Amino acid sequence: MTAPTNRKEAYKQARERQAAERIRAREGMLKGDDRYLPARDKGPARKAARDWVDSRRTISQFFLPVSLVLLVILWTIPMFGGQTGMLLYSYAITILWPLMIVVVVLSSFWVAQRVKKEAAERFPGESLKGVGFYGAMRAMQIRRLRFPPPTLLPGGRPVPPKR
Repeated sequence: MTAPTNRKEAYKQARERQAAERIRAREGMLKGDDRYLPARDKGPARKAARDWVDSRRTISQFFLPVSLVLLVILWTIPMFGGQTGMLLYSYAITILWPLMIVVVVLSSFWVAQRVKKEAAERFPGESLKGVGFYGAMRAMQIRRLRFPPPTLLPGGRPVPPKR
């Protein structure tokens, strides 16, 4: 690398170095390299929580897709329903929606407790602050949108490498 002769060239070289560093950091984050992960995802206990959540299917991971479908149904029922549609609408609002939220909250508590228990057994000296909440929040995300990407498939098999 040669020293820049003027300010414009120095800025250009600095931008190129920063772009290369961002690319390297992004690739490291996508691979799950602990050096490049944000602080909330670092540490062996968080890695264990990610692996525990990613190796299972939980009820709470279907919360967002089911909510979207339920919203679309609730928007379309009043347009076409008449008396029966309004009855279905009121049942969905008063029974189905609250029931779904209660099930997701209970599932989140269960996931948090299991993740904490597993992490405490595997890492007795490690700080476990926030690990249960981290696992519960990851369990509520749509699998394809989780970051860092899952390294395990449901059932515990490793994710095959992308070509």
